[in-house]
Amino acid sequence: MNYLIVGLGNIGVEYAETRHNMGFMVLDAWAQASNIVFESGRYASTATISFKGRKFTLVKPSTYMNLSGKAVRYWMNELKIPVENLLVLSDDLNIPFGTLRLRKNGSAGGHNGLTNINELIGTQDYARIRIGIGNDFGRGQQINYVLGGLSEEEKEQMPEICKRVIEGIKAWATIGADRAMNVINTKPKPKENTEKTA
Repeated sequence: MNYLIVGLGNIGVEYAETRHNMGFMVLDAWAQASNIVFESGRYASTATISFKGRKFTLVKPSTYMNLSGKAVRYWMNELKIPVENLLVLSDDLNIPFGTLRLRKNGSAGGHNGLTNINELIGTQDYARIRIGIGNDFGRGQQINYVLGGLSEEEKEQMPEICKRVIEGIKAWATIGADRAMNVINTKPKPKENTEKTA
């Protein structure tokens, strides 16, 4: 079974650790943990990971966020991946930082990358994991917020967030979307208070 896992983000060092690059960060963490490297290809950098008889092609579009659909459509066709074996990772302003939501389908919710994918592959009936980045910004500051760097506290949470997303992807591919939702659609665990009280 072959699966296409697309992490959304923008190429370039200036975007490397911005909130809009959650998809890239998860796939980079997975590749690093698996000791594999991405190779540059048409419209994207790709890497391949095997797990329990399943083959995952990880895709980081090189088209910039607003044209992500070009990479998704090309690699779906190139690898003959059916839409039910496509999963997209994206950031989401509408849920708190670190909260994950696996969905079997759905609208773009104002996300430009998802909007372009929907348009170019002609459907919104594909799985996606939305990674919460919160919406702690003032009026008119949305673009600066999503393209802004993570805070130190957020950076500390990223390894655990990436681990949970990767576990969710594996669950989706092995036990199915419905059961995987029960695994992944949970709020992040609160950090333990290590300060001693008097």
